[in-house]
Amino acid sequence: MQATLKLLLWLIAAVALLMAGFVFRGWPGFMLALGAVVFFVLLHLSRVLRVLRAAASSPKGFVSSAVMLNSRLKVGMTLLQVVQHTRALGEPQGPLGQAEEVYRWQDPGGAWLDGRFRAGRLQSWQLGRPADAAAANASTAP
Repeated sequence: MQATLKLLLWLIAAVALLMAGFVFRGWPGFMLALGAVVFFVLLHLSRVLRVLRAAASSPKGFVSSAVMLNSRLKVGMTLLQVVQHTRALGEPQGPLGQAEEVYRWQDPGGAWLDGRFRAGRLQSWQLGRPADAAAANASTAP
């Protein structure tokens, strides 16, 4: 619902900009406003394609360091922003298209990070480490 409302508000703003351009400058103003709207859409489309091109070059669910990713995450980040940080698509951990989707990224050391997304926004995440590394850290701690 929130994503639909946001899209509707952007659409209303674009139509209002087109109308204002026509009212104040006639057809040349309308064309200028149309050019601005098309430029804005192409700018965002270019960003999405750049992120997906970078993600296509690495294995699915792979991240260089799950701990570093853990420190960079914030509640409310979009899935696109998380993919931009990881440079990889997450490995789905359940059925897609549900109200809440879970994706996993794993690093070469075996640590992993599960991110829970609702409506494309990060709600929570959990960092996991392999059992043998956790036991080794516990035994060496003073």
